[in-house]
Amino acid sequence: MSINWMGVFPAVTTKFTDQDELDFNMININLEAQLAAGAAGIILGGSLGEASVLSDEEKFELLSHTLKVINGRVPVLLNIAEPTTKKAVAAAKKAEQLGANGLMLLPPMRYFADQEETLAFFEAVALSTPLPIMIYNNPVDYKIEVTLDMFEVLSKHENIQAVKESTRDISNVTRMINRFGDRFKILTGVDPLAMESLVMGAHGWVAGLVDAFPKETVAIFRLVKQNRIPEALTIYRWFLPVLELDIHPKLVQYIKLAETATGIGTETVRAPRLAIKGAERERVLKVINDALANRPQLPEGSWGI
Repeated sequence: MSINWMGVFPAVTTKFTDQDELDFNMININLEAQLAAGAAGIILGGSLGEASVLSDEEKFELLSHTLKVINGRVPVLLNIAEPTTKKAVAAAKKAEQLGANGLMLLPPMRYFADQEETLAFFEAVALSTPLPIMIYNNPVDYKIEVTLDMFEVLSKHENIQAVKESTRDISNVTRMINRFGDRFKILTGVDPLAMESLVMGAHGWVAGLVDAFPKETVAIFRLVKQNRIPEALTIYRWFLPVLELDIHPKLVQYIKLAETATGIGTETVRAPRLAIKGAERERVLKVINDALANRPQLPEGSWGI
C-alpha cells in the first residue's frame, strides 16, 4: 500500500452537535470544502480532531462515515494516539479493517518514553498492519523527539513512509533530506512555519487553519511548488496572523471559531474544552475578521481539483 504524500492534508476538526454528538452534516460540509479546494488527503482524530475526547466507537464511526463520503477521492488517514502499545496496535488493525488508507502515528501518550520504548511502540504498530504510516514528530507538545538516528532504525519498515515535521526547527527538513534522501516524505506540521518548510523541500503540509481557509492553504502549497514564490508570499503574509492561532494551547477552539466565520464549521467543542469568551474571544475574532476583510484574490489555477 502507498500514498502520494505530496500536497495539503487537512487535520480536520471533529464537529459536534449541541447535544454533544457527532455532527455528520457539518462534517460533510467541511469535507466537501476541503476536496473542492484540492486537498490531497484527510486526517481524522488528530489534536484538531479532539482525539483525546472521542470514544473508540466514535473514532471508528467517524472513520467509516468519512470513508463513505470521500469514496476514494483522496486517502483518509486515522490518527493513532494511544497510551498503550496494545491499544495502538488494536486501533491500527481496526482502521485497516474499516478501509482506512493510512495512519498518522504519535509516540506513546501520557508516558515519557525513552528512545528504545518509543521505537518499540512505533515498530509494533508498523508490524501489525501494511497501512502506510506517517510518524508525528512533535517534541514541543508531546515531549518525545524522534531523532534522525531513530528514523534510521524505522527506515527498515517499508510502511513507515512519512513524517509530520513539527519540531519547529526548519533546518530539520534539510537534515532529514541530507540523511535519508527521498526515503521519508516530509510534511510540515506547524502552520506559521509552513511556507518556509515547503521552500526548504517539505513535500506536503499537514495543516490546521486549512479547516477554515482551504483554498488559500492549497494555493500557498501549489505556488511554492511551482516556484512562484512572490505570489505565494503575498498570500502567506496575509495568512500569517491567522496561522499563528495554530500554535496556541486552545488551537482547537480558535480554529473552530475560524471555521464558523467562514461557514464550514461550528464552534462546538467537547469538555474539558470550553468555548472561548470575553476579551480572548474578541481578540481571536479580530484576527479572523481582519483576514476576511482583506482576503486576497488567488491566482487562477492555484487551487481546486
